[in-house]
Amino acid sequence: MQGSPFQGFEFEAYMAIKAKKINKILDEAIPLRHPLKINEAMRYSLLAGGKRVRPILCIASCELVGGDESLAMPVACAIEMIHTASLIHDDLPCMDNDDLRRGKPTNHKVFGESTAVLAGDALLSLAFEYIACNANNVSPDHLVRVFAELSSAIGSKGLVAGQIMDIESEGKVVSLKELEYIHVHKTAKLLEACVVCGVIIGGGDDNDIEKVRIYARCIGLLFQVVDDILDVTKSSMELGKTAGKDLVSNKATYPKVMGIDEAKNFAYHLMNKAVQQLACFDTAKAAPLYHLAYYIANRQN
Repeated sequence: MQGSPFQGFEFEAYMAIKAKKINKILDEAIPLRHPLKINEAMRYSLLAGGKRVRPILCIASCELVGGDESLAMPVACAIEMIHTASLIHDDLPCMDNDDLRRGKPTNHKVFGESTAVLAGDALLSLAFEYIACNANNVSPDHLVRVFAELSSAIGSKGLVAGQIMDIESEGKVVSLKELEYIHVHKTAKLLEACVVCGVIIGGGDDNDIEKVRIYARCIGLLFQVVDDILDVTKSSMELGKTAGKDLVSNKATYPKVMGIDEAKNFAYHLMNKAVQQLACFDTAKAAPLYHLAYYIANRQN
């Protein structure tokens, strides 16, 4: 950070202001109505906290190319619904079988497995409905591109592909290339969609899209490398989720494949590569994305 042109940016304040707006909209998006149980389950996970990194990435990318927050907000909030749906399903006994998420019992532990499955499905469906009904000031052409980007990111070309390969890799020797495939698809693809959708909505061109896509690919892998390191260096209380679980389930992780020191070096390389993609943009407008990369690299939970 020393000597950086982004040094004067109040990152924590920026994140807090954006998160507060996002949380208010998410709260209003799912009222407690009949059937009560499914709406309670959806709200339980969607409003459980979290730093709202993905929706803020979408908004920051829209602002990066001169767009307004209000244009990106419906898509940003829909992305958080999609992300939450993926977490609910990821935690299920048939998947990663986790008891904790964001320091609270996972959805299926509170509401049961069948309701958790349906809550995830409902959030996924609501996300696309929410964009269609609320992104009134975004052109139809841009919305079609947004729907295509999001759908690709979470389906069998994206998140689902990464998840199935992650499951199949348990207990096996996995190469670095295979590990990268898993996490590009399981984690980075949705982050790519966040920034690409933001740039599309903000009116950016194809060159802008390519730059932010590479940026997001890097921070997506960075997020996973740091996650893997934290899993073996932090406690469950510090993480807000079950620590050491990857080791117990014999999952392929970056520390396991590369060693912890090389994993830390790789994280540093990814952060630098991500930041390099921002060099051609206005410094002030790029500041949130720069700090988000730095934040992901240095997070402690």
